[in-house]
Amino acid sequence: MNKSELVDAIGSRSGLSKADAERALDAFVDAVQEAVARGDKVSLTGFGAFSQKQSAAREGRNPRTGEPVHIPASKGVRFSVGSKFKAQVAGS
Repeated sequence: MNKSELVDAIGSRSGLSKADAERALDAFVDAVQEAVARGDKVSLTGFGAFSQKQSAAREGRNPRTGEPVHIPASKGVRFSVGSKFKAQVAGS
């Protein structure tokens, strides 16, 4: 499912117009991105939780040459699936 198909599904299930559904989806995505970027956790009961993940700096190896390479610390996003969502996927 891509964004357009998701907008159509939201519109048909909620009674919103396609334009309103797209604005609602965009607002949701923006709010989640801003919250996680600030370091907050966004939890949606039954669905899952978005949180910031931090990786420490470490030494790696160049697979071609075997030479040691410094990998700097970085931030990323983690999504933890909720139990209701996980059960629905497992049951299908």
